Amino acid sequence: MGAKRGDFCARALLLKANRLLLCVLLASAIAAPSVGVAQEGSEPQRAKPRASHLPIEGELPAARATQWLNSQPLTAADLRGKVILIDFWTYSCVNWRRTLPYVRAWADKYKDHGLVVIGVHTPEFEFEKNVENVRRAAKDMKIDYPIAIDSDRDIWRAFHNDFWPALYFVDSQGRIRHHYWGEGRYEQSERVLQELLAEAGFGGIDHRPVSVHPSGAEAAADLGSLKSPETYVGSEKAQNFASPGGVLGKPVTYVVPARLALNHWALSGVWKVDKQSITLIEANGRIAYRFHARDLNLVMGPASRGTSVRFRVLINGKPPGPSHGSDVDADGNGTAAEQRLYQLIRQQKPITDRQFEIEFLDPGVEVFSFTFG
Repeated sequence: MGAKRGDFCARALLLKANRLLLCVLLASAIAAPSVGVAQEGSEPQRAKPRASHLPIEGELPAARATQWLNSQPLTAADLRGKVILIDFWTYSCVNWRRTLPYVRAWADKYKDHGLVVIGVHTPEFEFEKNVENVRRAAKDMKIDYPIAIDSDRDIWRAFHNDFWPALYFVDSQGRIRHHYWGEGRYEQSERVLQELLAEAGFGGIDHRPVSVHPSGAEAAADLGSLKSPETYVGSEKAQNFASPGGVLGKPVTYVVPARLALNHWALSGVWKVDKQSITLIEANGRIAYRFHARDLNLVMGPASRGTSVRFRVLINGKPPGPSHGSDVDADGNGTAAEQRLYQLIRQQKPITDRQFEIEFLDPGVEVFSFTFG
């Protein structure tokens, strides 16, 4: 599965030498004393080191995390001799959500065998720069490994990274030995971790791959049925918008055309279109989208913190019934109380072209993008 490209990047998919260093993740905006990763009495079991044939992909630049969650700022002393898995993520990205069950399982399985997982949260949308939003998302998603907050994109740029998700595998000497961008190849990634741990002399490892059972937005995409692409609704990246008229940054009354082509979308009601998002000004506004996929997700939330917006979802003019997603009921009813990814549709086969509609019963919702799976 392809990865989601960062919104400012258009570079070729080449990992450049001279760019990666363990201290990319270790330097913090605020100096702090060293904190050991392994507690006294919990030193991982050591075995005879085994040579690995994984190439050395690069090393160097330094960048700073603006803040750390689930950990004090990690230093070179904390991570010396450890194998590190660096995971670039942003919490509304469905591509990353579908990799999370594996990263979470690896962090748990190998934490006592020399592995440290560090999630680098680099936001795509403005609301993802709010650290409290990230903290809440991490709690909801049961992420307990260290998180480096990268709201200024210093770490992202130091890695010349282009994607969410992106995994970088660092050996016990602080060298990048492997990387993978996007979803999939989970057994291959786990074998790389095992190889680096063996090379570092960590023993007692169960070499069977982790067994995960993802659900909701974390379930793997149905690629055989997926014919709809991620679709942004803000003016900066919007494509296939079918409603006529509109002025950037001002309230406009829109109308849904009588018929939508596949992967085209439209608005009804009074909306304000901005660069990253659209905002409903008056109640009972609608969005329609003709799509072809098992899952339909919408990144959205109330524009004003502490408020909520009720909504109702339809497929081909009817409540979704058993095809409802995890954030709505069978009648299509739901509430947006925070800015995040909402899973609205999970269809049962057969998958065909269908028209999705969402009506917001209250004003004030801010919508960012559709994703599918």
